[in-house]
Amino acid sequence: MSFPGDFARSALECDASSHRFPAPNFALCRVGQVRRLLPAMANANPPVLVAQGIGHLGHNFLREVGSMFWFIVNTFEETFERIQHGRVPFRAASFFRHTQRAGVDSVPLVGLVSFFLGLTMALLTGYQLQRFGTQRLIPGLVAIGFTRELGPLITGIMLAARIGAAFTAELGTMQVSEEVEAIEAMGIGPLRFLVAPRMLALFLLMPCLSTVSNIAAIGASSLICKAYFSIAFPYFLDLVKDSLLIRDIITGILKSFLFGLLIAAIACYRGLTVKGGAAGVGTSTTSSVVTAITTVIGFDTLYNVVYTTFYPT
Repeated sequence: MSFPGDFARSALECDASSHRFPAPNFALCRVGQVRRLLPAMANANPPVLVAQGIGHLGHNFLREVGSMFWFIVNTFEETFERIQHGRVPFRAASFFRHTQRAGVDSVPLVGLVSFFLGLTMALLTGYQLQRFGTQRLIPGLVAIGFTRELGPLITGIMLAARIGAAFTAELGTMQVSEEVEAIEAMGIGPLRFLVAPRMLALFLLMPCLSTVSNIAAIGASSLICKAYFSIAFPYFLDLVKDSLLIRDIITGILKSFLFGLLIAAIACYRGLTVKGGAAGVGTSTTSSVVTAITTVIGFDTLYNVVYTTFYPT
């Protein structure tokens, strides 16, 4: 039985023969090949084709996950091996530069977006709760929602789009221009020299940025509660303290650490595996952002399912 892959082989056969045949004969060659393959395609079993497609997708997915896992493992191994020998794995200036760009420069964006989301969340939920006379639940709802869920998630999505894309573009350009090979030729490990400072910077700064997101959202909701629902600020703080638990804060911090590590690892992996010149850099940058955002949302969902299963209350 012939499958779509046979069309590619047939086209190659015709391309090889195009140097021997004039243009009309070359066109007839293509038509003849297509006519010969059409009956086989018509008799193909659709479930088999679907199963093959799913199998290819699953194989590619598992291969990417495995490559990403070993990429992270090799980065840690190369970094800690350098530390064990009493040497600095990367330059401090490189770490602080990435800290400045990923952390300090991202504070206005994270704070502004979270402020708007806090306003919207308090306003929309407040009117619904007011119908039942439970508007005093607004502070706790916003505080728990952002501390456990929206704060780390929104921060992760914004950093995946802003910092992840920058990491991929930088490393991809270095890969295409053979700068990475030059670093290897000098005996410097690219993983601990290029990847480790970026991963460490984002890993440490994600909880800080999530805290900024939480404060901005809770502060915005306090303005809505004061202006629309007559909840004074001292009473607002009391309601937040009564509803927010230590485990909610710990959950948000753990998510932030995990998201920071995943975003940096995906961005650096995509950057160092760029192929195809400048076009490949653009493709890898887009793939990095999409993969990082999807991974963050997927791990957030998985974490919530596991957490709710073991701690239902």
